[in-house]
Amino acid sequence: MSEALLEVKNLVKSYSIKGGFFGREVGSVQAVSNVSFSIKKGETLGLVGESGCGKSTLGRTILRLIEPTAGQILFKGNDITKIGSGELRALRRSMQIIFQDPYASLNPRMTIESILTEPLEIHGLYGDRETKRKRVYDLLDMVGLRREAMGRYPHEFSGGQRQRICIARALAVSPEFIICDEPVSALDVSIQAQIINLLQDLQKQLGLTYLFIAHDLKVVEHISNRVAVMYLGKIAEISRGDDLYLNPQHPYTRALLSAIPIPDPTYKKERIVLQGDVPSPLNPPTGCYFHPRCPKAQGKCSVEVPALEPRSNDHFASCFYPGK
Repeated sequence: MSEALLEVKNLVKSYSIKGGFFGREVGSVQAVSNVSFSIKKGETLGLVGESGCGKSTLGRTILRLIEPTAGQILFKGNDITKIGSGELRALRRSMQIIFQDPYASLNPRMTIESILTEPLEIHGLYGDRETKRKRVYDLLDMVGLRREAMGRYPHEFSGGQRQRICIARALAVSPEFIICDEPVSALDVSIQAQIINLLQDLQKQLGLTYLFIAHDLKVVEHISNRVAVMYLGKIAEISRGDDLYLNPQHPYTRALLSAIPIPDPTYKKERIVLQGDVPSPLNPPTGCYFHPRCPKAQGKCSVEVPALEPRSNDHFASCFYPGK
């Protein structure tokens, strides 16, 4: 691992709320609120949080599938929020995404050959048809599918096989950076392990860099070098994976870790049960967003917003009272 391939600085994504007879803007909701982090070349950053916390919105905003409201997205040092559509299209070769649902993200009317050839045609790669067909063969080999699959349709495959096709499509244009948007959450547990192992093998083979989005800390543990925990549009904690699992600093992270099941029935682990529900982003709490559910909250937490500050080497948490 070397220099930062991707840097996100103070990224904000807001949505307008319209109401009234004329549909005027009556407010806004911040799905992503002042988020900053970096990913080094060749590493995997796991992004974890409950449903609705803004993980997928953040991933799509980084690729500019959704336009950011404010902030910077630096890819190889260049701010991609300021480039035009032509430059952005060229950049798509370097930055790809694997979507959550392999059933919905493949066109049911296209053969696998057409699905894998389409990005090559869009970017003008691999010239004639025979060269493209050889590239499709190579992609299918990479993801562990037989070459006979190219003439078949998505409905003829299982969920795990469809996700392998989605991975092959992302690899078609030889990207450097891939956002994996909950790529295993729709799959059986046994298949999840196979897909994660495949992603790790491809990373070693091709030198890929991942942003791996998930809601399951156990899944993220096996693939990530570093882990960022997100809550209500903000980064609550970010650290090396081993340090975060052994020494979590934010109460929300500790609650998530306590919910991971342990296969040994004789092992007793403290279970932290959070009170209440996740606040609505339409009306977020004042001060620290987590304070209404936090067992350690004090008066200061409901008034001031804690900064994401270092707690140890490469370990950051946004909490006034970190530690156990």
